[in-house]
Amino acid sequence: MDEVIARVAQAIGAAERILIITGAGLSADSGLPTYRGIGGLYNGQTAEGLPIEAALSGPMLQRDPALCWKYLAELGRACLGAQANAGHYAIAELQRLKPQCWVLTQNIDGYHRAAGSPPERLIEIHGELAPLYCQSCGAIDPQLAEHLSRPLPPTCQLCGGVLRPPVVLFEEMLPERAINSLYAEQGKGFEVVVSIGTSASFPYIVEPLLRTRQAGGFTAEINPGHGDLSDVVDVHVQERALDVLPSLLSHIKRHRICK
Repeated sequence: MDEVIARVAQAIGAAERILIITGAGLSADSGLPTYRGIGGLYNGQTAEGLPIEAALSGPMLQRDPALCWKYLAELGRACLGAQANAGHYAIAELQRLKPQCWVLTQNIDGYHRAAGSPPERLIEIHGELAPLYCQSCGAIDPQLAEHLSRPLPPTCQLCGGVLRPPVVLFEEMLPERAINSLYAEQGKGFEVVVSIGTSASFPYIVEPLLRTRQAGGFTAEINPGHGDLSDVVDVHVQERALDVLPSLLSHIKRHRICK
């Protein structure tokens, strides 16, 4: 396995334009349940007999904000109950070593920011859980944790409107700034793309990797499971991100020192 990690490290070390794609598997190493595991939310229907995709949707937030917030609160408590791990910190350190290394994340927990990834090279394609903002007057409210201990839905102290997180709910559009940033960087091309802890089920997640592969760049997947990308990438590191990323960073640093 060390030889496989060394191969990925060599490719990253030799590259300038790098994209790291992260999904729920990275934050799972922090103890945060993956998409299908948060309180069993995604394993069937809600207590109300609804698919979770309906309960956690933009239309539901407008129609029945208390019901939507019941499940948003589950997500919020899970994210607040964990923190960035060594994998997040290794990625942030890699971005410091490589000024053209970008992170594209599906995660909404904010752990990349907490670990020190530069915001200008971080694309949070599904948004994040905080800070909240008022849908009526636009006021910002940073007190997510406090609101989760109060009756839901949370309301604005200024106008009484319902608050919401800047996260992409089902049936909502991706944030324009994030998608524009992704396509702009994708248009410049990447030499190396590494997918970490994601099934890559969305086209805008898998496209940068496939384009890089077709252009002759290096692609890798770090995931203990075997997914749709596993047979497509140049290297599949079948281990947990938490175990691989610090070792990968160590290889890259040693190579830089030896130059």
